[in-house]
Amino acid sequence: MTTAGEVPREVGVRDGRIVAIEPLGNGLLGTEVIVLAADEVLLPGLVDTHVHVNEPGRTQWEGFASATRAAAAGGVTTIIDMPLNSIPPTTTVAALELKREVARDQAFVDVGFWGGAIPGNQADLRPLHDDGVFGFKCFLLHSGVEEFPHLEADEMEADMAVLKGFDSMMIVHAEDSRAIERAPSAEGDQYQKFLRSRPRGAENVAIAEVIERARWTGARAHILHLSSSDALPMIASAKRDGVRLTVETCPHYLTLIAEEIPNGATAYKCCPPIREVGNRELLWAGLLDGTIDCIVSDHSPSTLDLKDLENGDFAVAWGGVSSLQLGLPIIWTEARRRGVGLEQVIAWMSARPAELAGLSAKGKLSLGYDADLSVFAPDEAFVVDVSRLKHKNPITPYDRRALSGVVRRTFLRGTEVDGRTPTGRLLRRGMV
Repeated sequence: MTTAGEVPREVGVRDGRIVAIEPLGNGLLGTEVIVLAADEVLLPGLVDTHVHVNEPGRTQWEGFASATRAAAAGGVTTIIDMPLNSIPPTTTVAALELKREVARDQAFVDVGFWGGAIPGNQADLRPLHDDGVFGFKCFLLHSGVEEFPHLEADEMEADMAVLKGFDSMMIVHAEDSRAIERAPSAEGDQYQKFLRSRPRGAENVAIAEVIERARWTGARAHILHLSSSDALPMIASAKRDGVRLTVETCPHYLTLIAEEIPNGATAYKCCPPIREVGNRELLWAGLLDGTIDCIVSDHSPSTLDLKDLENGDFAVAWGGVSSLQLGLPIIWTEARRRGVGLEQVIAWMSARPAELAGLSAKGKLSLGYDADLSVFAPDEAFVVDVSRLKHKNPITPYDRRALSGVVRRTFLRGTEVDGRTPTGRLLRRGMV
């Protein structure tokens, strides 16, 4: 899968980089030659810019070893870790260095880090930027953990003005705290009650705030995990106006629907929530017309007890979907049903996330790029067995779901990831 599409090619790798792409049959020579099977396609490794690794501090939820093994098993060769739910959160240089120290000898894929923007840490933003974070995450409502408080819109704007000074980016969990406070309670095991507790309007209002504050400051802004299709027209309008705005969505919003979620099935709980089938169809339209830029996992795991599996209470359960290993087959299964080609899927899940983060050597099978590659069998089917996934806690809403597309091998800078020897590097903004 090259920048020219899916074509028969020989790919030469030296010192971890792609140095030759020749027509099949030219007979490139190498110390090792790998020949793909007839049913396999060589893909650029996926880039997932929205992963909660949670280490240190909540390593029982997930850790760098388990998360990066899961990533590699799913064809993901680069992740960028969110500044929460680790303790401490990545809101100071000291916390960033602690996280790097913990990750350094555990990473099976390349790992970068987002910084956090919280009340009172404006003076930390430039030092974190200079130390290599890829941008800054904030919440416009309670984050779910006490050590990462949310910003009010005026605080977000003030931080955006600071970030504009060194051309960093604010990435935003956009749900309005006032709208959520006034929404009905989610208490109980009924999914529809939970859905009403996180209305589209809360997302729409917050996205409007992000757009206008980005417009006023001139800063780059990114909307995380878009769930509400209602926001698509104003996003498209803002982009036409020249607002420096990008938007992501996630596999669970593009494949799962509220109408099919059983009561008490808290594995499906995430914030913002999985919405109705009509909403899903409009999100796909937003992807296809370019309003939505990319697809990333928002892998947000927790321990089984925090999912309140015994009671199935959506008000109590931790909100987060575990899907890091499954993103490519999830999206490919749905895309091919809609007549969307594999080349487009890879653009959404590899090239565009790499562009978002400024990873100039990632996301494409192209000359001079890192030889981050996966061998993918698009027509092979399988049934998800949560007990065989690599992430730490065995829960996912995709358990027992039939999917198409199997990642058979993954290579990081030309070396196959074996799950035993960590060869991942820690990335900094601006690295080539």
